Amino acid sequence: MRAAVLTAPDTVPVCTEFPEPEALPGQETLSLVAAGLHRVVRSIATGHHYGSTGRYPLVPGVDAVARRSDGVLVYTGFARPPWGTMAERLATPLGIPLPAGADPLAVAAGMNPGMSGFLPLTRHLQQRGALGTVLVLGATGMAGRAAVQLARALGATRVIAAGRDPGALDALRDRGAEAVSLAGSPEPLTEAVRADAPSLVLDYVWGPVAEAAFAALGRRGLDEDDADISYVQIGSLAGQDAAMPASLLRSRRITISGSGSGSASTEQLLARLPQLIAFIADGTVDIPYTAYPLERIADAWAHSGHTRAVVVP
Repeated sequence: MRAAVLTAPDTVPVCTEFPEPEALPGQETLSLVAAGLHRVVRSIATGHHYGSTGRYPLVPGVDAVARRSDGVLVYTGFARPPWGTMAERLATPLGIPLPAGADPLAVAAGMNPGMSGFLPLTRHLQQRGALGTVLVLGATGMAGRAAVQLARALGATRVIAAGRDPGALDALRDRGAEAVSLAGSPEPLTEAVRADAPSLVLDYVWGPVAEAAFAALGRRGLDEDDADISYVQIGSLAGQDAAMPASLLRSRRITISGSGSGSASTEQLLARLPQLIAFIADGTVDIPYTAYPLERIADAWAHSGHTRAVVVP
């Protein structure tokens, strides 16, 4: 079968022949419709992610929309290495049917970036009963934009969207978020946070931006309202490390946790997938995409900008 194949971590994938996937008992071989080329796909394939096996050659891709033999479109993933989802055929243990009329490429583009924020948002909602104010750091990236849209859809009373891209901030403002620029002084972020401390922070950037957020979250006086704060670290585009003041941990009821491939059980993940698929299918979450056929996998690999690259057969 034709597939995108990576032969070493420092190379670009090429479209070539690769062995057919080996379906386990009870699994059906599916036909590829679209696979999102997410940031994590590049990271795993090139050996820079904790989920990398380090074995080559391999087919990249973590999830996809595929077609069953009966014609039904399903969202799928969890292919066994060395097979990924950027191949003409897939053998996976997962197949969640798409709603009627759903754009399969939009689902392929949006599920991975959307899930990074959807899991902590729904977990917080389940634990607290309400989202309250949500702060998204790195809101102008693909996953951050999805998190802002999802927070609004799940009933957050206030969503602070903090990022650097002015055009993307304007678009998020149009969707009901309070836009805060991270391009200059940290004062706008400090003012927004101190006006109403968030109950949930989704941090896609970490590094100096996280340090600015820690400073803004610091308590000022013992008579100040001491609401619980859940701080969820998701991405590290601004840096791998961030210094946290000890006083923040002592003065606030704050919980620091992470959201990633190893932070939720498979059962928890599977339970949330249908609702997120529905949000993408009905346009609640809008993930723009650019489609590339398999033979243009090198172009897809180099893709950047405000759309998600999606590989189609």
